Amino acid sequence: MPSIATVIGVLSTSVGHALDLMAQGGQGHTDELFQTHIGGSAVLEGVMMRGRNGWAVSVREESGGIYVEERPLPGPEERPAWQKLPIVRGCVSFVESMRISYQALSIAVDHVYEDAPAEPGKAARPHEDNPADPEGPERPHEEAPISPGCTERSGAAVPKDAVPAAREEEPAGKGASPSSSAAPASETAGMFISVCMGLLLGIGLFVALPVAVTNLLMGDLQAHNSLAWNLVEAALRLVALVIYIWCIGRIPDMARVFAYHGAEHQAIHCYEHGLDLTPQNCMRFSRLHVRCGTAFLVMTVIIAIVVNAVAPVGAFADALGATGFVRGAIVFASRLVLLPVVMGISYEVTVRWAGKRPDNPLVRVVLWPGLQMQRLTTRVPDRGMLECAITSLVRVRAQEVRAERAKLEAAQSA
Repeated sequence: MPSIATVIGVLSTSVGHALDLMAQGGQGHTDELFQTHIGGSAVLEGVMMRGRNGWAVSVREESGGIYVEERPLPGPEERPAWQKLPIVRGCVSFVESMRISYQALSIAVDHVYEDAPAEPGKAARPHEDNPADPEGPERPHEEAPISPGCTERSGAAVPKDAVPAAREEEPAGKGASPSSSAAPASETAGMFISVCMGLLLGIGLFVALPVAVTNLLMGDLQAHNSLAWNLVEAALRLVALVIYIWCIGRIPDMARVFAYHGAEHQAIHCYEHGLDLTPQNCMRFSRLHVRCGTAFLVMTVIIAIVVNAVAPVGAFADALGATGFVRGAIVFASRLVLLPVVMGISYEVTVRWAGKRPDNPLVRVVLWPGLQMQRLTTRVPDRGMLECAITSLVRVRAQEVRAERAKLEAAQSA
């Protein structure tokens, strides 16, 4: 069972897969052929990729093989109209992102911390060679790569032999969880408790602590000092976020999760450039990506300054005559109440606006802090990590092709 710090670390860096669904076509930045709506996130010893119609997670097992599991998602046309409203859609996307991340993490935990010993002659964690080292051992990639023609523009099917060999388990039904259902109840309960404690730790570290420290430094939040108060609180929240990410990056399991995060980015880069999806090709690209959800985390801190400064929290506390601890509790509660608004606006800025205009100079300025934060949330992956990312990406793209074929057949038969 992973530690609480590892669980919250994985979940806090996994918002990217919902927020990588930024581009809906069009020319990408630099020399990309196109932007994909497929995004992903890292899990323990694996990578999850998500498209419009489903997601897939690939996990490196102790035996050295790759376990892969796919799940369907409801199509955009199946969503109620209210979930597509501005601001609201950002909150819905975030909640769905965390739900999928929890499911993917549960699958990964089931297959990383398996009781069965590794097969004789196989290391528990293979492919430890450094891909950046030209003198490192070279391993042949036996699986056929994705053809450059199998891109989003062409709509061509992904050939079956493009999928790396992996052990898989088909879900029993829509939303079913074969891996999780097979897990002992104690492990499921432990996982749930770890997530709950992780969420409480996140609220305490990134909401309660900045409010308390700012109150000590600036005094009570008043109408006249609202902007300065919120600037100091935001600065403290950013400092707490950077220190937290830096610290959990020292945990061995989280350092590997960050490397899988880098593998996800490199695989997406390779796919968007239209190259064969092989570990060698993926290694050519940066582990940083402009459409990473890390930008969303940074943007929420920036948007919170404006939202919290505009909200009349100080005037409300004055009307109640609240002082001292009670006044601080009101400020803390306001941060929780306004959090959905902050997330919704951040989604509109980061995804709906900036995500579709990566070449806009203003967008580059807005997304620059999040891009730099990725230097902490990603590491250079090894070959085995890239193989997991490629496996998930191939499976999700195959889901997209099948959905496109089904719609085409339905339209022709209508």
